[in-house]
Amino acid sequence: MDGEHLRITARERQALLEQYRKGANERVRLRAHILLLLAEGYSWAMIVGVLYCSTRTIARWKRRVEGEGIQVALGTPPPASRLGSWWSEVVAAWVLQSSPRDFGFLRSRWSCQVMVLVLLETYELRVSQETVRRWLQKEQIVWRRPCPVVGPNDPQKEAKLRALRQLLSSLPTNEIAVFQDEGDVNTNPKIGAMWMRRGQQAKVVTPGTNEKRYLAGSLNWRTGALILTQGLPKEGRTTALFLRHLDDLRRHLLRYRTIHVLCDNARSHKSQAVQKYLKRWGHRIVLHYLPTSAPETNPIERIWWHLHEEITRCHRCQGMEELLDLVFAWLQKRTPFVVEREVYDLPLAA
Repeated sequence: MDGEHLRITARERQALLEQYRKGANERVRLRAHILLLLAEGYSWAMIVGVLYCSTRTIARWKRRVEGEGIQVALGTPPPASRLGSWWSEVVAAWVLQSSPRDFGFLRSRWSCQVMVLVLLETYELRVSQETVRRWLQKEQIVWRRPCPVVGPNDPQKEAKLRALRQLLSSLPTNEIAVFQDEGDVNTNPKIGAMWMRRGQQAKVVTPGTNEKRYLAGSLNWRTGALILTQGLPKEGRTTALFLRHLDDLRRHLLRYRTIHVLCDNARSHKSQAVQKYLKRWGHRIVLHYLPTSAPETNPIERIWWHLHEEITRCHRCQGMEELLDLVFAWLQKRTPFVVEREVYDLPLAA
C-alpha cells in the first residue's frame, strides 16, 4: 500500500516546516505534517497511527502534490463570495477531467454532494449542494446520459481498413463483397424515449420471460440488398447459424464466382467448424475480418440500429411471431438499403 515515498526539494521541505510550525490553519498544518513524514520515509501505517488520519487522505495529498506541486497543499484560495467564477471553473474541471476516486471517494460519478465534501476537505469551503449546482450550470455542464463507445481500439485498425478498401475498390465484376453480422430480436422490448404527458410516465408492458431470436444478415456492397437467415428458437449467435447463412449466400449469389464476406471477430466466425467449411467452399467463400471493437466499420450495424429504433424499441407485440412479422415486413419494405460510405468509398454500379 505504501508505494514510493514522497520526493520533495529542500525548499519545499522548508515551506512545509513553516506551515507545520506556524500555520494558522489546522488542516493545512495536518497536510504539511503528513507530507513531511512521507518525505522522511515513514510508512503509511505509522502515519495513520500517529496522526489519526486515513490512508485515503494520505493517498489523495500525495497524488495531488506529485501532480500539481507543493502549493496545492499549502495555498488557501480567497472566500467563495469573492471568487465565484474561480470556484465554478474548479468544479467544472473536476467533472470533466477527474473522477471522485482521484479524491479518495468510492464512487464512479460526481454528485453535488461529493463535490461539497471535496470542497470542504480540500479548501475548507462550506457551500450547499445548490450552490455547486449553480456553478455547474454557469459552466454549461448538465446532467444527462453519456454515449457509450467501444474500446480499446485495434492497433492494426488502419492497416486492416486499407486492405479492405483496396479489396472493394478493385473488386472484379464476377466477384461480390457483403458485410455480415448478426442482430437480435427480443420480446422484452428495448426502452427508448417517446411522447407522454408531462408528469405522467408512459408504461410499456414487458413479458414475464424474454424470448430472443437471432437474425444473420449480409448487406450487398454494390446493390444494398439484404440477405437474411433466421435463427432457430433458443439458438444463439452460433457457428451453426453462421454456416447456414453462408449456404444462403452461395444460393442467392450464384452469378458470382467469389463471395467476399466481411465480418467481425466473433468466435462463431472463427471456429473449427468454420475452417472445415472453408476447406470445402473456400473457392467461393472468402472471409475477411474487420478491425476488432470497431462496429462503425460494418455498414450493416446501421441497419440493425434503425430496426431497433423503428420497430423493436417500446414495441407492444404479444409474442415472438408477431414481432418477427413486423421485423420482416419492415426489412422487406426498406430493401434495398442505402449503403453508408463514411468508412468506405461508394462502389461503382456493376
